[in-house]
Amino acid sequence: MNLKDYINFEKNVWFAKFKITPKSNKNEFFSVLSDWTLKVRIKAVPENWKANKELIKFLANEFWIKKDKVEIISGGSEQVKRIKISLN
Repeated sequence: MNLKDYINFEKNVWFAKFKITPKSNKNEFFSVLSDWTLKVRIKAVPENWKANKELIKFLANEFWIKKDKVEIISGGSEQVKRIKISLN
């Protein structure tokens, strides 16, 4: 699976829900749930924002953008997060 296959940017901003599985063997896009929540596995542990930082880095690399263009807008301390990706 490729994360980019499920993304459609419009007006240079995209919002999506991600369900994060921390402490995985590698960072990877895993699947899409029935409500279009994207599942991602992250290597980092879920403490002191390590998993969130790793998620931001992973998404920035996937979309070839700077890390400051990826923002967690809700769910910072939860497994399901709402993410904003901006290309401006």
